[in-house]
Amino acid sequence: MMKTFLRRARLGVRLLFLTPAERAYVRKIRRSQLFDRHFYLTTNPHMHPLTRMFPERHYVQFGEVAGLRPNPEFAPLAYLRHNADLTGSVTRPFLHYIDHGRHEQRITKDLPLVEEFDLTPVPVLRPVDFPAKPARFAVLVHVYYHDLWDEIARYLERQTIPFDLFVTVVRFKRKSDVESRIKQAFPDAVLLGVPNHGRDIFPFVHLVNAGAFAPYEAVCKIHTKKSPHRQDGDVWRNHLIKGVLDDPEITRRRLEAFLADPEAAFWVADGQIYDGTRWWGSNTGKTAHLLQRVEIQMDAGTLRFPAGSMYWVKPLMLDMIRGMRLTYGDFEEESSQVDGTTAHAMERALGYLAHAAGQQPRQASELDKPRDVTRRATRPSFVSAFYLPQFHPVPENDLWWGKGFTEWRSVVDARPVFVGHGQPALPADLGFYDLRVPETLAAQAAMARDCGIDAFCVYHYWFDGKRMLERPMETLLERNDIEFPFYLCWANESWRRNWDGLSGEILLDQSYRPGFAAALAKDLVRFFADPRYARPDGRRPRFVIYRPEDMPEPAANVAEMRRIWTEAGIGDVELGAVRFHVKGRHPVPESVFDFWVEMPPHGLVEADDYLFGGPGGNRLNFTPEPGFEGLIYDYRAVARRAATRGHAKRLPQNTIAGVMPGWDNTARRGLSAHIAYGANPAAFAYWLRQLSIDRLDRSYRGELFLNAWNEWAEKAMLEPSRQWGDAYLKVLAAHCTEKARRPSAAA
Repeated sequence: MMKTFLRRARLGVRLLFLTPAERAYVRKIRRSQLFDRHFYLTTNPHMHPLTRMFPERHYVQFGEVAGLRPNPEFAPLAYLRHNADLTGSVTRPFLHYIDHGRHEQRITKDLPLVEEFDLTPVPVLRPVDFPAKPARFAVLVHVYYHDLWDEIARYLERQTIPFDLFVTVVRFKRKSDVESRIKQAFPDAVLLGVPNHGRDIFPFVHLVNAGAFAPYEAVCKIHTKKSPHRQDGDVWRNHLIKGVLDDPEITRRRLEAFLADPEAAFWVADGQIYDGTRWWGSNTGKTAHLLQRVEIQMDAGTLRFPAGSMYWVKPLMLDMIRGMRLTYGDFEEESSQVDGTTAHAMERALGYLAHAAGQQPRQASELDKPRDVTRRATRPSFVSAFYLPQFHPVPENDLWWGKGFTEWRSVVDARPVFVGHGQPALPADLGFYDLRVPETLAAQAAMARDCGIDAFCVYHYWFDGKRMLERPMETLLERNDIEFPFYLCWANESWRRNWDGLSGEILLDQSYRPGFAAALAKDLVRFFADPRYARPDGRRPRFVIYRPEDMPEPAANVAEMRRIWTEAGIGDVELGAVRFHVKGRHPVPESVFDFWVEMPPHGLVEADDYLFGGPGGNRLNFTPEPGFEGLIYDYRAVARRAATRGHAKRLPQNTIAGVMPGWDNTARRGLSAHIAYGANPAAFAYWLRQLSIDRLDRSYRGELFLNAWNEWAEKAMLEPSRQWGDAYLKVLAAHCTEKARRPSAAA
């Protein structure tokens, strides 16, 4: 204790009592405005707190002799090396530059010679290029400094966890045997030559975009870091690597803890979580632009991120990076930049990606401590998803909207209304499918089953005996070989030209003629008899009514339906209704139905949630397109509210908790759209986790309802998209399936 006190005292005295020459040097540095305080502090994070208060003094007394840079463009040792006439006569290179060198336009730092690099093209990546039988984990090494490969190889060779190795190598014109040495040490490694572009970040993003890391439970990213602007570059590099690839047993144990921690997004070496706005540097604008690509509104007053660009990362974060859709052109040409590039901004953006998911980076030593599990998540007992059968042509839509019309036409015609707006939202794995094709139904059901969905709640369009969009379900009844668990929801709204079911020209009226309840009940009997028709309680077939308050005499007509089903031998039916956000003409006692379905965003958006178009005006950090007259609200704020017990108390006790992957009806309403800003897989994961911790135990029988499986025109879909791939399905699977866990990270 006394030694520490004395060391601090001596340091304080040294800083306070400069020599006359040192004082004059500090004054000259300040007048020159060539000393970048922010750069100096951020590139030397381990300075003593006392010296951080006086960075110019620190540079004069300690930094210059250690070779630290006073700004990104000046390297003291390189200045002396490139200006041989100063050797032996100049001991203060930065002082010489201030007085003479800048006027003489002398060289101030080492610059890479462009002609030294091979003109390596960006590699075209295909699934066949990646391991056919992936291991549990992957390690990516980016090799710029070829002489450092052997050092990294030693870290890799001693690991016992099962991993596939990916190596990206910057190729020089000069001869190098690094690639043969890599293959000799790791014959099965995926080895790629890459251009010297975007540092270690672009090659990483390129592999992420190609789906290279999709099969893995976690990925470790490291690179050959020298950091010439730091006097402790070698020590720092080894600290960063050892923090994520330590002794085999330590690495295995930490990896198990990392995977088991639902709030951990990244794992870095100790000291590599940078907290505070002093770390922004020249990266604020670029970081905000990156985050706009995934609808995250950046708060420049908050910054916490995994620094050093070496870490373990989980699949959700990789999916968020993929969702940014960055390409070669988004990264700058290399010119020894030490700040202000897309690569530097990306490093800071990672903290916001983690926060969007309710997660954070972890330091290595944090993973050595027991985790608090007082807030344990539970899995839903039964998972349903609304299913839209509109993706096939019918004569009525031909008449109203043009020949061949399906929902896909609206989807592809959607246009973005702000920078980073993910429109049009286009399908990936299943393509622009036609639901008249039985194989599509089978593929959808298989996807849903794998991610934990127990049954589709399919919209049933029935207008006084007239069926609409019935082909998919009729096909299903004809094909008993398709495993497609389902139940029906009577979508009893009138069809209107403006798509909202509430106003505008009526295209098909729901008139509720006398006897409608009995006729509808009889029409449903053949569906109830199908063995695939869902009985969530194991006994009763389930049926849902979308707008019960639109029916005349709802209690009496529900009773009539139940009577018909009893007489038909169906017995008791589990009958539910949607909690719609607009009151109907005929209020329904809660006791009429066995359960209610919460259907976000209905009834969840409040005045404080609006980011544009609400009482607070424009609360976004950008302005939508001219002419936009719609509403934009905060998805994450809605998610927070939906997961609270206070919200649950305002609903009937027998309500199934609902969640939505997103909501954005730009495809249908254009400049009048309602948009949930910030709807991305990370925010969806946040909603599901909070719901599973704080509210699922209050949901009807512990069930979960999803809005929706395939509402593409309202961007409320779980099916794979071009922007997000299958990220939503993976998030859902993590919360709704009992995935078999291997016994340890070594398995």
